[in-house]
Amino acid sequence: MVKAVLFDMDGVIVDTEPLHHKAYHYMFKDFGIQVSTDLYESFTGQSTQNVCTKLVQHFNLTANPKDLELNKRAHFNTLFTTDKSLNLLDGVHQIIEDYYANDLTLILASSASMSTIEKVFTRFDLDQYFKAKISGASLKASKPHPEIFEKAAQLAGYKQEQCIVIEDSTNGIKAAKSAGSFCIGYDSLHSKNQDYSQADLVINTFNEIPFKKLSTLI
Repeated sequence: MVKAVLFDMDGVIVDTEPLHHKAYHYMFKDFGIQVSTDLYESFTGQSTQNVCTKLVQHFNLTANPKDLELNKRAHFNTLFTTDKSLNLLDGVHQIIEDYYANDLTLILASSASMSTIEKVFTRFDLDQYFKAKISGASLKASKPHPEIFEKAAQLAGYKQEQCIVIEDSTNGIKAAKSAGSFCIGYDSLHSKNQDYSQADLVINTFNEIPFKKLSTLI
């Protein structure tokens, strides 16, 4: 029986991708690199730290990955404050309330930095529903490595097979399956060029997975 739901954040709870896209591309310009669409999309679901390390290696930059990370984060923080278009994705608040009301343990497992997670949770008053939040930026390995979901299950207090993961990215789905969880792939209008073939169930809207449906999946 399902006991916990492990939520990704970007692309599942909020669509911060447009803000990240702008922030990354401001950073690319600042460091004089041209990142192809394919390379950029391959980073989906990974931590900023991991992305910046790969960029330094890929472009043989003399800059430290931390310099790129801080530059990108500064641009993102400015956009988070000034861009008023950021909202919860359709139906996610209702589904969070539904799961919480039915005594499921909710854990946030995101590759975003904890500072970004806290900004989102404060802005939309989500802490009341979640037992814990974990940031991939503080871990040794990024998605598709399963570490983040292994730790999220530990925080939930349940076995991996009692947890359901909701993810929107190729890397996130691979991480969930490697960890041993049932994974729901959220293929929304915001998703771009992600592979959902490894997901156990693929949805387009959250009204497809109310608690009554979720409770029958595992």
